[in-house]
Amino acid sequence: MDRRRFLGLSGAAAVQLAAGPGWANAARGEAAASLRGNQLNLTIERLKIELAHGVEIPTVGYNGMVPGPILRLKEGVPVMIDVENRTGVDELVHWHGLHIESLQDGSMEEGSPVLPAGGRLQYRFTPAPTGTRWYHTHAMAMEDLQQGGYSGQFGFLYVEPKNEPGRFDCEVFMAIHHWGPSLMEMGNPEPDPMVGYRYASFNDKMLGAGEPLRVKRGERVMFRFLNASGSQNTAIALPGHTFEVIALDGNLVPSPHKVKTLQLGVAERIDAIVEMNAPGVWVLGATDEQERASGLGQVIEYAGHKGKARWDDPGVSDWSYHLFQDKPAARLDAMQVEEIFPMVFKRVYLPQKGMDVWMINSASFPKMDPLRVIRGKKYRLQFMNASREDHPVHLHRHSFELKSITGVPTNGIIKDTVVVPKYGSVEVDFVADNPGRTLFHCHQQIHMDYGFMQLIEYV
Repeated sequence: MDRRRFLGLSGAAAVQLAAGPGWANAARGEAAASLRGNQLNLTIERLKIELAHGVEIPTVGYNGMVPGPILRLKEGVPVMIDVENRTGVDELVHWHGLHIESLQDGSMEEGSPVLPAGGRLQYRFTPAPTGTRWYHTHAMAMEDLQQGGYSGQFGFLYVEPKNEPGRFDCEVFMAIHHWGPSLMEMGNPEPDPMVGYRYASFNDKMLGAGEPLRVKRGERVMFRFLNASGSQNTAIALPGHTFEVIALDGNLVPSPHKVKTLQLGVAERIDAIVEMNAPGVWVLGATDEQERASGLGQVIEYAGHKGKARWDDPGVSDWSYHLFQDKPAARLDAMQVEEIFPMVFKRVYLPQKGMDVWMINSASFPKMDPLRVIRGKKYRLQFMNASREDHPVHLHRHSFELKSITGVPTNGIIKDTVVVPKYGSVEVDFVADNPGRTLFHCHQQIHMDYGFMQLIEYV
């Protein structure tokens, strides 16, 4: 069954959504809504969340909240997660960043079973690797912009290591999401439908609507950021402070480094420690003024300080993947690359439908051959972006090492999602160590739905 057929069978029609509670921002430490243990339960259900006074969004979420509960799992301890689908459409739950078998991964292209409308399904796996992962729907949306990644179906999954890296006083999970999408023309010389948004939030609250994050001078706060947007990359800053980045996509970086701004493509995660050493009331928010005005911000309030939250322009972004690489970058790899797979990304506009179809090497999923690999061998994916959009691309069930970004070598940075810049290139290496069908795709929902995917198969 292909993704378009799946959408047709799921009955993705407009429905009246029932009210449900939201997930209040955690003012201290982690959110109260967390699940631990090796037998967990999730429900997918319709609800409404109040992003701000007078701004109510009908959506779909997990366990009556957005984001869903934080799943805190133990390294190496098998889990069973029972999921009940209380909606009227078929669903899939993808465990993003975990190295698990294809049938449990939550991708129909890999052969994972569909979670039927009104039905139940049990996922069983041993969570690995450790660090900040997440879970989300892997269903199609197509023209229905209340489905898939546009909805509230996302939540953190944290695989606790035996020894927690970094020294910090409290931990805050913050998911970025954009709401109220619509297809819109951006005034380009040629038609190029994009997804635009009315609102944005950290977790379920727009800037100023939730409680401030209250801190004390001298505290070290571990922020675990996730870009859970359906299609929008973003950049954030906390004026007067720096972020010490210790992990990307849940994987410890070889060289922790302090930066003023963080850039997160769709599906990327960043773990960063902020030392609270600038007393006052500040806005942690999007560097883009329009995005911040739409709600992407969180008030940070020091003890003993009140008043209007302050925002200062951080200036030119100092973000680069290269900052966190191994030193020296020219180290030799012990394992040789078996084969290089060039992958050219481009789009073809279909005037009869008013939409873009996305292609990899002039073919669009599912009308393309899979890449074939041998277990135990290393392979290089050579991404070349022939479009004017940045693409956050994701490899299921495996991690990869960044090897070059637009021609500049890098080493030692392990990720599962990377942003390929417009008209740029990225090379990554991965070891074929998890047999089974494996999906590669752009994590922008609209690109994935319209062909920007390819399978990898073991031979």
